[in-house]
Order: sequence, then C-alpha cells, then structure tokens
Amino acid sequence: MRPRFQLLDRALIERIVGEAFQLIEKPGVRVAPYVVELLRGAGIKVEDGVAHIPETMARRALESVPRGFSLYDRSGKAAMRYEGDQVHFDPGSSCLNILDPKTEQARPAQAADLVRLVQVAEMLPQLSAQSTAMVCSDVPSEIGDWYRLLLVLWYSEKPVVTGAFSASSLHTLLELMTIENGGAEELRRRPRAIFDVCPSPPLNWSEFASQNMVDLARAGVPAEIVSMPLAGATAPVTLAGSIVQHAAECISGITIHQLAKPGAPIVWGGAPAIFDMRTGRTPMGAIETAMLDVGCAEVGKYFGLPTHAYMVAGDGRLVDAQTEMESGMSAALGALAGINMISGAGMLDFLACHSIEKLVIDAEAIASAQRLIEGIEPRGETLATDMFALTGLTGDFLKLKETRALFRQEQHFPSAIVDRGLAAMDETALGVVGRARQRVEELVASYQRRPLAADREQEMIAFALREGRKAGLDGLPEILRPEYAPEPGTSVMSGK
Repeated sequence: MRPRFQLLDRALIERIVGEAFQLIEKPGVRVAPYVVELLRGAGIKVEDGVAHIPETMARRALESVPRGFSLYDRSGKAAMRYEGDQVHFDPGSSCLNILDPKTEQARPAQAADLVRLVQVAEMLPQLSAQSTAMVCSDVPSEIGDWYRLLLVLWYSEKPVVTGAFSASSLHTLLELMTIENGGAEELRRRPRAIFDVCPSPPLNWSEFASQNMVDLARAGVPAEIVSMPLAGATAPVTLAGSIVQHAAECISGITIHQLAKPGAPIVWGGAPAIFDMRTGRTPMGAIETAMLDVGCAEVGKYFGLPTHAYMVAGDGRLVDAQTEMESGMSAALGALAGINMISGAGMLDFLACHSIEKLVIDAEAIASAQRLIEGIEPRGETLATDMFALTGLTGDFLKLKETRALFRQEQHFPSAIVDRGLAAMDETALGVVGRARQRVEELVASYQRRPLAADREQEMIAFALREGRKAGLDGLPEILRPEYAPEPGTSVMSGK
C-alpha cells in the first residue's frame, strides 16, 4: 500500500469545484487583449476586459488536457513523468539572492553562483530536474531570462523547470530551447523544459501571462500554472476559500490554453500561501501553506491532471533548525500527497534567497520522503516466522542471509550530512551546515560537464553572443571556454 496524506473529502472537493466554476462565470476573470478574440471566437462573452466563462466550456477544456506527459533529458530519453502519484523534486526558481557560505549573509546572486548550484543539483539523484534557480545580477536584466536558461542547459543534462518574466522574452527562450533540442518538431516531441506561468491574484490573466499561455500551447511546450493566492490578502482568508480561488485561476487558465491548442500539455500547479497578519509576510514554511499546497493539488487530482506545488522551503534567513524543520515537514507532506513536481528545495527567507548548502540538506529530507512513500511491503513467504525458526530466541538476526540480502531494500542510507555516528564524523565537531559545506565542495569537485553535440553547442553560442551584444554583454559569463570570456579585469557589460 502506498501511504497517502489527504485533507479534503470528495464532498468538499466538489463544493470547491462548484464554486470555482461559478467564479469564472460571475464575476468572471480579467483577461488581456491578446486573448479576447480567441475567447470570443469560442463563444465566451468578454466585457470590459472580463471574460465570463461558462462551466460547459471550462469542462470541455479540462477534458482535453493530457493526463500525463514526460520531460526528457539532453540525450532525448524520458527522464521524469507528470502523471498519477509520481513524485519529483526540483530546486526553486528565480531567487534574487544567494546565502554566501562564508559570511552567512544574503547577497545578490551572480552567474557563477547559478552554475555552482546547477553542478550540485546535477549530482544529487533526489532531484529529478533543474531550475533556472537564480537571477544573475552580473547579467543585464533584459536578457536575464534566457541567460539563466542558457547556463542550465550548458551545465545540466536533466529536465528544466523555467519560465519567462515577460511576453517578449518567451520567444527568445523558445528559440534557445529549439536550438538545444535540435528543432521545433523535436522540441514538441521530446520537451526538455516546462515553463511556469503565473496568473495575478485574484482572477487576472495579465498580458504577458495570457500571451505565454497561448504561445506555449501553440508551440507544444509544456506549461505549468503557478497560481499564488495569498489567504487573507489577495484571496479569501479561509483555506477552503483560497483553494476555490486557486481552482478558478487554474480552470480559467486551462480554458485559455486549450482553446489555443487542444491537447497541449499543462500542469495544475501553484505557490499559494497564507498572509501573516502580524508581519505582512507570506510564510512558505507555515503548516497552513503546506495544507494549501496539498488541498490545491487534491483538486487537480480530482480532475485527473498533472500537479505541481512549491514546498520544501523555509522562512528563516539562515540554514538553521527552523528552516530545515519547515522544509523537511513539507517535503514529506508533498510526497505523501502524490504531487508530481515539488519545487522549492534550497530556498529560504520567504523564497527570496537560495542556499546551495540548504539544497544538499534538503536532498536528504527528500530522500527520506521518497523512502516513506515506498511504504512497507512483505518480503519472503512469511513476515517473520521463518527467520525466528532459524534464530529461535537468540536474536542473532545479523547472521541470517536474509538480513544480508534484504537490508538495502528496507533501509535508506543518507549521506554523511546526516550524523549517524560514522567514524569519520567522530573526528570533527562540524554541525550539519558545516558538513553540508563539505558535501557541496565534494560534489562540485566531482562534477564533470559533458558537452552537447558540437553543431548545437556552436549554434547556442552564436545565439547567445548575438542576443547578448544587443544588451551590451561582452563575452558569456560562466560559459567556460576562453574564446567566449571577456578579457581579465574587464566588465562583462559594455560601458560599465
């Protein structure tokens, strides 16, 4: 039996769904001019920028969404699947800051920090995918979207969770993905990346979000809705009410997406949170936030759709007991809920900061969560009596061949980050963060980049140099080939 965690019974889910259908028709959903004709062409009334979507139309769109799809690695092999109760994890996306391991202070992230995180994530089997994890402050902001993706594609072979901050940058990102995948048709057939798209709460599909939904659908590239209701601020204060809003935003987005191209892959996802009335912050590590994530995913599963959530994040500003308590708890809850993709590992300070040391600690929590959902299963013809027949009451189970044969199937063995009394640990007084720093250094040292096919690599570099020069970028930071690097001591940005 696969262990499960569930918060909503079917009756409550159906109430949530019923009210969500009511909301998207009245008061309706604010939409951008980009999709007005698409909606009107399908018979949906749009007045003063507000679409009134009938339940019948929305249900038809929900039925056309694929119930599962795969993301592929660089070699074209299916690497992970969004479907059913399969659970995967990736680092959270788009942090502005990184926690410096030497000073333990947050500072603006740079391209070198992102490369280091990617290299570590590549070496962690608990992470099924990479993400465009950090905004690089040493790269011009107008090209930041595609440059982050370039670095991830350059240094990783895993699938990628990414996204665009503007409608204009999406096409540049898709062009880069097309080059890396070997053509537009190959990108449709074997997508390596999924793109997050965020509605603005409450019930508002902005110009760039609307355009991203339509353009991703028509390109055949998977989209992941990241609805972000804040309970008590931009959404009803009750958890159930916020889940209704989340459902309405997902359903309306799916309707737009499927009208653009029926059958295009899309994920029911989100990053809901409570709004802390004392501080005005949005605690991602709060138990109620985890409950919102699970409840929202349960509604998506009710429709049989692939699911996503933001979890495994802590709110502390340091990698400490609070941060890891919050992260480990939500890792287990997300896994037990069967959420297909769980983003957020490595993040702290209300999703504002990444820590590579936290990422490797989170990987241990993820490994434990993955062992948990494997459950308990019988092995052998009897559960215990045959082994007692061999040992009697001596308790010498260590001597049994069954013990030697089965212990690796029964037990998960963490890395040396977790103190289990290994001899090597007895020689140092390092705490978990100190051991995590050592682990990061070991993983970076053992990382080896495997190059892309030469023609694709050259085309990606040509693309990056061409697009970078438009924004005043001289050279390609952290693309480690001498001919693409700026002269020593010079800025990577022209005129600076």
